[in-house]
Amino acid sequence: MAAALASIRDIEREVAALRIAPGSDVPSQRTSVMTHTAWVPPEWVEAAEDVLTGLAERHPSRTIVLVPEPEREDGLEAQVDVELFPSGEGRQICAETIRIRLGGRRASAPASVVQPLFLPDLPVFLRWRGVPSFASDPFETLVDVVDRLIVDSTEWPELPGSYAKLAGVFDRVVVSDIAWARTSRWRRQLASLWPGIANVERIRVTGTAAQAALLAGWLRSRLARPVQLEHESADHLSAVEIDGKPTPFPPGDPPPPSDLLSEELDRFERDRIYEEAVRSAAA
Repeated sequence: MAAALASIRDIEREVAALRIAPGSDVPSQRTSVMTHTAWVPPEWVEAAEDVLTGLAERHPSRTIVLVPEPEREDGLEAQVDVELFPSGEGRQICAETIRIRLGGRRASAPASVVQPLFLPDLPVFLRWRGVPSFASDPFETLVDVVDRLIVDSTEWPELPGSYAKLAGVFDRVVVSDIAWARTSRWRRQLASLWPGIANVERIRVTGTAAQAALLAGWLRSRLARPVQLEHESADHLSAVEIDGKPTPFPPGDPPPPSDLLSEELDRFERDRIYEEAVRSAAA
């Protein structure tokens, strides 16, 4: 295993060296479409790596994985991986992954570490694993330097309370929620029942707490009036009832996590309907 890198300059040198394919003197073509930053507390590292494995070829990018370890000695330890993919006529494109462990006070100021590594003139996405530490220095500084924040509120234990804090950043950064994306098939199915659901009073959701809260918030925001929520906990969204009547199961299969993140990385505009659903869920 390569020795850990301890400075931004060392990281940049390692990236440049690894972009040169064996037997060639010319760096592989970089075709990055974004800088993808991920804030990954240690307990989320394994899950994050599983998702990243399915992204590299679909979204060639510079991915910067930040692992905060505030209990360790001040400093950073980084490792760099560059994957090369054939691009026809003997050419190759590369996807760069930089994994950085932030020790001690470095974990409180991640923006100063990642900003020099952002690729110029490309959008910057931040995937935050777990509940964002709203109002903390790491969260505040990173939100100020990225173009889009991607969360998965399925990972949040205290709902719908955390949605009120999330709504507080909507005017600062574009927000995507993978939990919201997981409800898309069911929202389309419910919308197809219009106007039969115009007078709905109660929705019962079998799924995660996030899916239940967001579906109820979506209905409330669309109808502009209260709708009672009943929630039956499950690992995935498997059933919806409207005023006691089961909703037909939507066609298709739920996409895997890497596909969901991939879709969110293709979005650049604010989702006002999602924002209204979050505010309604938090109310």
